[in-house]
Amino acid sequence: MATNFPASLDTLTNPTSSDSLSSPSHSAQHANVNDAVEALQAKVGADSSAVTSSLDYKVAQLEAISHGKILQVVSTTSQTHFSTTSGAFTTVTGLAVTITPTSATSKVLVLLTAGIYTSTNNQAYVTIYRGATNLGNGIEGFGAMRDASATSHNMGFAAASFLDSPATTSATTYQVYTATNTGQVIFMHNGKACTITAIEVAA
Repeated sequence: MATNFPASLDTLTNPTSSDSLSSPSHSAQHANVNDAVEALQAKVGADSSAVTSSLDYKVAQLEAISHGKILQVVSTTSQTHFSTTSGAFTTVTGLAVTITPTSATSKVLVLLTAGIYTSTNNQAYVTIYRGATNLGNGIEGFGAMRDASATSHNMGFAAASFLDSPATTSATTYQVYTATNTGQVIFMHNGKACTITAIEVAA
């Protein structure tokens, strides 16, 4: 019989010690096994197979997929107290992360989580710079929740995310900046930690 594999599994007859070489046919037994082995080899494929239906080819195609993979993660957490009354964007001390992309086509996802305090009825703005480039127009980080232990400031939470295309394999620094419309904005108040993370994603 010819092999049914890979469309379906074969049912092979095993000879017993009392069977003659003609029943079942000895030559047919060898032919059937040879057919099945050849079908298995075709299904698996030789190394570096170009046959698109072979498992070797399909696995190689899957392994070659690189886009969307996380290549590296770099993070900085700071508890350095920082405050400013500037109406222009100002560097937040301690909140910067440096990443060296492995490819110039990679994307870098930048994430920021920060607890901030502001003067009463004040607004704080937060953004992230790559060098001299402002990645956002400023994110309002003001929170309406009031600190029950004080009457002179508000608690807030600033969160930012940017998908950047730095187009370089050189070390690249992402720096948090902040500004305020009036009054004062404070980062890392009373030792509260803030974190900025850079994630390289394959293009």
